[in-house]
Amino acid sequence: MTQAPVDWNKFRKDYYRTVGATVIKALTTNGFQASYAESCDEAVKAVLALVPEGASVGVPGSVTIRELGLPEILASRGNLIIQHWDPSLQAENRAQRWTDELASDVFLTSSNAVTLAGELVNIDGTGNRVAGMAWANNRICFVVGINKVCRDVAGALQRIRDWSTPINGIRLGMDLPCIKAGFCVDCKAPQRACRAVSILERAPYGRDAHVILVGENLGY
Repeated sequence: MTQAPVDWNKFRKDYYRTVGATVIKALTTNGFQASYAESCDEAVKAVLALVPEGASVGVPGSVTIRELGLPEILASRGNLIIQHWDPSLQAENRAQRWTDELASDVFLTSSNAVTLAGELVNIDGTGNRVAGMAWANNRICFVVGINKVCRDVAGALQRIRDWSTPINGIRLGMDLPCIKAGFCVDCKAPQRACRAVSILERAPYGRDAHVILVGENLGY
């Protein structure tokens, strides 16, 4: 008798929905307009529904947003994409591009971590990304993979320091002790990437703030 094949991923998806429901409820309680997307395709559709055609979109340093192909998708329908990751951008013009990202109609980013209590936790080196999360006169949209859910703020900070920072350091070709060790050593390195910490316990006053939690692994 042949046993029917088992869909092992089904159990992951069932679990993701349960965790997702908990996080979405907490985010909503904290003033965010939050929703759950089963897949990357659903997440892209949700973002497209939030970004008006013709609107300018600021995209700071986010692997998640680029992994979803959103800059290209939005540009193809006529949105102006403002990003300092433009390879043609000269170093002396990067600071102005950071400012332009914050002045866009929509600030599209991810979060390094999200807690079960609905808090968004992030660490920056330059601070431009966390600045745009805390304040700007525009709509902000976070797209966050289920892999970034943490129990609490302490766990979120540990995840970022031990996981997100070393991997991003490798991506950027940085000389960081955490890359060599494989975990945070609270370094004093000149290129230390962990410099500005942001914890959004609630959606900022007066901000049209959206969070799309995706039931797939995205970003670092």
